[in-house]
Order: sequence, then structure tokens, then C-alpha cells
Amino acid sequence: MPLKTNANIIEGNALRLNWEEIVPKEKLNYIMGNPPFVGARYMSTVQKDDVLDIFGKNWKNIGNLDYVSCWYKKATDYIQNTKITCAFVSTNSVVQGEMVNGLWKPLFADGIYINFAYHTFVWDSEAMEKAHVHCVIIGFSCCKSSEKAIIYTTNKEGKISKESVKHINGYLIDAEDVFIEKRQKPLCRVPMISLGGQAIDDGNYILTNEEKEELLWKEPQAEEFIRPYMMGKDFINRHPRYCIWLLNANPTQLKKCPNILKRIENVRQFRLSSNRQNTYKAAETPTLFATILELEKNYIALPKVSSQRRRYIPIDYLTPDIIPGDKIFVMPNATIYDFGIITSNVHMAWMRTVAGRLKSDYSYSNTIVYNNFPWPTPTPDQKAEIEKTAQGILDARALFPDSSLADLYDPVTMPPELLKAHQNNDKAVMRAYGFDIKNTSESDCVAKLFKMYEELVKNV
Repeated sequence: MPLKTNANIIEGNALRLNWEEIVPKEKLNYIMGNPPFVGARYMSTVQKDDVLDIFGKNWKNIGNLDYVSCWYKKATDYIQNTKITCAFVSTNSVVQGEMVNGLWKPLFADGIYINFAYHTFVWDSEAMEKAHVHCVIIGFSCCKSSEKAIIYTTNKEGKISKESVKHINGYLIDAEDVFIEKRQKPLCRVPMISLGGQAIDDGNYILTNEEKEELLWKEPQAEEFIRPYMMGKDFINRHPRYCIWLLNANPTQLKKCPNILKRIENVRQFRLSSNRQNTYKAAETPTLFATILELEKNYIALPKVSSQRRRYIPIDYLTPDIIPGDKIFVMPNATIYDFGIITSNVHMAWMRTVAGRLKSDYSYSNTIVYNNFPWPTPTPDQKAEIEKTAQGILDARALFPDSSLADLYDPVTMPPELLKAHQNNDKAVMRAYGFDIKNTSESDCVAKLFKMYEELVKNV
């Protein structure tokens, strides 16, 4: 470097070119690259055709694969029966959520080994339009390397640490090859969680505080149909909106509210104009949300999307008068023990490893994260301790009644009392798992959880 002589640059679509014609593999030692970053839902028609051509129509979950996945598959096919080693810079989506099962499970079956991995880092390009993407670097080959390493960025200044490991799996941790698949019910005997209701109303039933006040100024009689409403962002920032909630509404009273009747008709027409069968069918009941969830008791709420800057996803109890939207997971009839487990660092470590991402934010799911999570089997004393420390978290929050969850869980402004309460809960939960509190790192914790998961799925 720099390339002054013998530079040979071939211009074209790398996925359509025959790599063997460009460089015969017996003359090749390394393949390095920075393939294009395009999400599965954002590809052009040409790019989708590339994916289909590389993977074939029978590849499982092909619709969830990002564009960058094609380079891993093409390289895997190319380097078979060679000692060529490869390394690609990629969006971290390739080692998260459903992508791990959809990409790495079959690649490992084809004889691929991950030799080194650079954990997630932020790439700010020097281009005028900065990329600012969250990336990983994955080194792989068809040969087992005697030396494997995981590399981490340890602070904002970019200081790195290198850890020698025995094996690197598809989630880029030192653990056996475990693949978390979608599951409709929890592996353990624990409460189910589900998303809140989906309005599909073209904005007619969801109201800001100002819109609510304007509606009630025109129609005070409509007050019985107004309920507090929260999506994930509303929940975290404690800026509730409102919704028009017409479940079991009295038709006679409803006819006294012409503005609401107009909104009902708008919803009906909007749903009738849809090409989606479920939305079209929902026009038959235009007074209702397309999916309905109304709870009778306090329930645990967990936002579907949360910033990766937070050590803990903010989780809290909501009262039954609040209607949860479809960006909140709800756990009805949850105990304080349940709250203690899912808000613990053990559950957060599992979530950070197996959850998908929305840009850089955590994208929680019931089918991947919650339903596959291995719960502990505590003694009565351990369970009582978790209940005590979980209540301690709620008590610490109560010291700051005017603070939102966003304020309380910001790494800069998190109160020491709340941090201490979480740390106490973390220790209580780790003891219930039998984990060594002082000597169990987050990667160790996840590796142990993976082993528990493997045992659990054997009995399903």
C-alpha cells in the first residue's frame, strides 16, 4: 500500500461475477471486503434478485436476510476445500435476531468456522453524507484456526481489547453453536407476553393531549370514550397520548357524538381501501381497534424498542385504564418476582445477544427473546430475595416522581439510588441461577444461558 503497480480492478456486480475467473482460488490467500449495507426490507428489485440468485428460493427465511449476507454465502461456496481466509465488514444485523439462525446455521453446516470477530462498533465514514452504521468484522474460513479471538471496543475513544477464545458462535460469543429459533410459547412455565393493540385507524382514534381537549370542548359527552394510550416512546418518556376507545360503547350515547361518528366512518373507509385482507375485514367493526387488548389489572409493560445506550430496558407497571399500543409488550397478572427477573442484568445480557436491532436500538421480541429465555429455579429464600430487590427498584424510582423512565435510565442522569437497587437485584437473580457474581462476565453469563437453553429444548 498504496497500490502503484500490479493493481487489477474489475468493475461489476460482485454477486454476478465469477470469482474463479477473476482470481483462481489456488492463487488466493485472503478475501477482504466491505460489502454494501442494505436491510432486508429496503432492497431494490435488482438486489432482491441478487439474494434469490445467491441463496436460491428454498433457503429458509430468505426474506429476513440483509444484502450483505450474499457475500458470506458466495465466499463460502468459493472457498470450499481451500485454506483461504475471509474477513468482511458488515452491519451487526448479521449476528442478531433471526439472521443468526437464517444465515450462520446453514453456513456452519457447510463447514465454515469463525476465526475472529470484532464486536459492534460505530463506523462514521469520512464521506459528506456520513453512514454512521453499527458494524462488526467477521473473519471466517473452511479451516479450523488454532487461535481464535474476539475483539471489543471498550470506550468512546476507541480503545480495544482482545480476548483469546476456544470457539466463536453465530452471536460472536465464546460458546457452542446454539441457534435461537422463533417460539410461540415460553420454554419455561412463566407468564405469556404479547404486544398491545393495533389501531389501523389512519390516525383517527389516536389523540394528542391538545386534540383530546379540542374534541371534548366540542363534545363533552365524549369523555366516557377517551382513554390514556401509550406506545413505546410514550411509555419511556411518560408523555401519554389518548385514544378513542369504543369497546362495549353504548350506541345511543355514541350517536350523541357526531365528531366521533365521523372518525368511525373515516376508519371504515380507510380499512375498506386496503389491499390487506385482515385490514379489509376489520372494516366490518370500524368502532374497534384492529387488534384489541384491554386489561383488568395492573400489568407489566416493556417497550419493543429501546436505546442501546441504556444498561437496562425500562420496564414498569401500568394501570388497566391505560390502553397499550403495539410498540409495547404486556405481561398481565405479573408478579413482582417476574418483574425482578426480566429487569435483571441476566435477562438484559440474553436480550443484547439474541435480540434484533432497529438501527442501533434494541428490538425486543416475544418469539425470539422472551419465549426462549431460560428462567432460574430459585429456592423459596432466593425467590423472596428477588421479590425484595425488585420492589427496591420501584421504591428507588418513587423517590423521583417527576422523572420519566428516559431520565431515570439515561446513563448520565441515572440516580445512584436506582443504580444501586438494580445492582442488588442483579446479584439476587445471579444467585438464583447459581452464577459466580464476581467472576461471571456478560459473555460467560450468556454462554451458561445457552447451555440451559439447549437442555430446555431437549425436553420440548
